[in-house]
Amino acid sequence: MNPRGMRAIYLFEMARTGRTLLQSIVAPVISTSLYFVVFGSAIGSRIKQVDGVSYGAFIVPGLIMLNLLTQSISNASFGIYFPKFTGTIYEILSAPVSYLEIVLGYAGAAATKAVLLGLIILGTAGLFVPLHIAHVFWMLLFLVLTALTFSLFGFIIGIWADNFEKLQLVPLLIVTPLTFLGGSFYSIHMLPPFWQKVTLFNPVVYLISGFRWSFYDRADVGVGLSLGMIMLFLALCLVTLWWIFRSGYRLKS
Repeated sequence: MNPRGMRAIYLFEMARTGRTLLQSIVAPVISTSLYFVVFGSAIGSRIKQVDGVSYGAFIVPGLIMLNLLTQSISNASFGIYFPKFTGTIYEILSAPVSYLEIVLGYAGAAATKAVLLGLIILGTAGLFVPLHIAHVFWMLLFLVLTALTFSLFGFIIGIWADNFEKLQLVPLLIVTPLTFLGGSFYSIHMLPPFWQKVTLFNPVVYLISGFRWSFYDRADVGVGLSLGMIMLFLALCLVTLWWIFRSGYRLKS
């Protein structure tokens, strides 16, 4: 174990946040505030409550999760893709740093930035609507696990991508639509029975449902099932990364 090498990667990636402060922090906070203005005010004036929670407060977990998923993937994918693009990835691979330490450095930094952003958005939401967190420990656990899991997923995307367009392909065309259709702004119980069943095939539903339960004790699916889905996706990402480093997929060529 080489903690210095891992720490160097981690600190380098964290320092990048300061250089891209407007993109990393300010832009997501402003966009979230606009969601509150548009959805919270316009739609909230027509939908007073959802499952006994005011509509403005109801959408808070979904908005946090939307930013958490996209930022975790973007930070981790760009973090590992840029060394590939510039050719410095070979210096990292030849350094006395294990593959595990490389992953922990990049994914750990991406997860840290995503969690901090999630907490900032949570604080911003408190300026618009009254918030109540029923289970603080579980809220933080869902926040950290989701950020870590999707940072690993973003790391995989960064290795797979061979151009900048592909870096945005999965977040924009897959993750963001799934998040919008995963109950970010509504309860799936508001849908017709057929579409309720279809929605359960969307994995993001389980993430948002479990996260919302930690706030309001309200969930579309079982909390244990939500936690199990996160752990399953985390395990899949770890197995995929193990195969990538063992085979050298798009790293040694």
